[in-house]
Amino acid sequence: MPTLYTAAVDFGATSGRVILGAWFKNRLTLKEVHRFPNTFRTLAGHDYWDVGTLWHEAQTGLRKAVAALPHGAKIASVGVDVWGVDFALVNDAGRLVFPIHAYRDARTQPGLKRLAHTRAALERIYAATGIPNVFYNSSLQLEETVASCPAITDLATRCLFLPDYFNFLLSGRMENEFTIASTSQLIDVHSTDWSRAALKHFRLPPQWFTKPILSGTHLGPVKNFPELAGTQVIAVPGHDTAAAYDAMPANPDGTDLFLSSGTWSLVGFESDRPVLGADAHAARISNERIGDGRYRPLTNVIGLWLLEGTLKDFASRPADDQAWAALITAAEKLPAPAALLDVTDPAFTNPKSMKAAIDAQLKRRKLPAPKTLAAYTRLICDSLGRGHADAMRAFEKMAGKKFRRILIVGGGSKNRLLCQATANAAGIPVVSFALEGTAVGNIASQLIALRAVKDLSTFRRLLGATLAKKIYAPR
Repeated sequence: MPTLYTAAVDFGATSGRVILGAWFKNRLTLKEVHRFPNTFRTLAGHDYWDVGTLWHEAQTGLRKAVAALPHGAKIASVGVDVWGVDFALVNDAGRLVFPIHAYRDARTQPGLKRLAHTRAALERIYAATGIPNVFYNSSLQLEETVASCPAITDLATRCLFLPDYFNFLLSGRMENEFTIASTSQLIDVHSTDWSRAALKHFRLPPQWFTKPILSGTHLGPVKNFPELAGTQVIAVPGHDTAAAYDAMPANPDGTDLFLSSGTWSLVGFESDRPVLGADAHAARISNERIGDGRYRPLTNVIGLWLLEGTLKDFASRPADDQAWAALITAAEKLPAPAALLDVTDPAFTNPKSMKAAIDAQLKRRKLPAPKTLAAYTRLICDSLGRGHADAMRAFEKMAGKKFRRILIVGGGSKNRLLCQATANAAGIPVVSFALEGTAVGNIASQLIALRAVKDLSTFRRLLGATLAKKIYAPR
């Protein structure tokens, strides 16, 4: 069988890339053909994504992917994954009728507090959707949009989550993919369709949404893009975390805990049933979904957003891999902090200065602030390690499970200080894979849809046999 080429468009909240995948003799080879920065912009007190630039960068990357092919080869398919919850409101022609807000925008705070202080409604929404009340939920964003701009219900005819919107730009077809829809707090936790109770509570037009499609659905050929004539658009797991989880070569016995470590640390596992009830609600367990309809209970730990934000206050921040390695080495040589950060502090959500937010928490607790960037790095990594371990123990209690390993992918998997801190706090090994998690999961879904691979368990087995890995034993 000849080499099969696929393209993964992977949008992250701080950077994006286009990766060309080559599948030959049950082995996947990746080539990053384009990488670009991403950030939201503040305008008149609100935060927005520059979606036109993102689409331009995706097109640039796909053209570079075509240029990188061997002579005569073609890209069989393309898939798009994006961070969770954000959306585009469009009319019948697919034109944007409202700007695309970034999930960190503070506009949801009134609705967040209103729901938090209405216990009966709060419990009813969690029981219906399995998603806790969090400031970034699409439900709260959409509720605020309708309340602040009532005319939007006449202007908009569809709500497309961001991977859905990019799929539409590629294929011309409007669909809601299931994994990204499950981040919205609007999917029925007991089915694969929308929760009528949630739509009614947040006063959202049901006609904005169509029954979600499962991952692996063919959306049709790429349109208006001559370089990709004949290339199929496949609805991969649209939520980047769902894609990253699919890439992990997990043990089939279900004893692996998954950690996708980047801007957010997303800790969870795969399950045939949701984790619900009062304890799950109190622990803010989010029952997001796998592309095949099953469950991916997880919890969010603030993640390397803490470190990314802190770096902005230091002129000597690392600019390349060598400088990063030097920073981590310097942090490792420092003694363990006497006390760790409370990483659940809402002050870390989107502060003007992350360093100032960290210093303020330490001051409240009568603790000294670090003096150097290396010391901040050590404090942040050790604190995140404990946050990961706390999440693991909560899952073990609620789900009646015992985890034997933590599998880590994402940017944090390359941070040996973070990996070791997580192993130490959890008391079980952390296995770091040399794996481009989101892109690999994206491509896995394409290969299965193209029938080049039988199913996800087969892909994981084949991938796991080829991956380099590092095991961090607890100390």
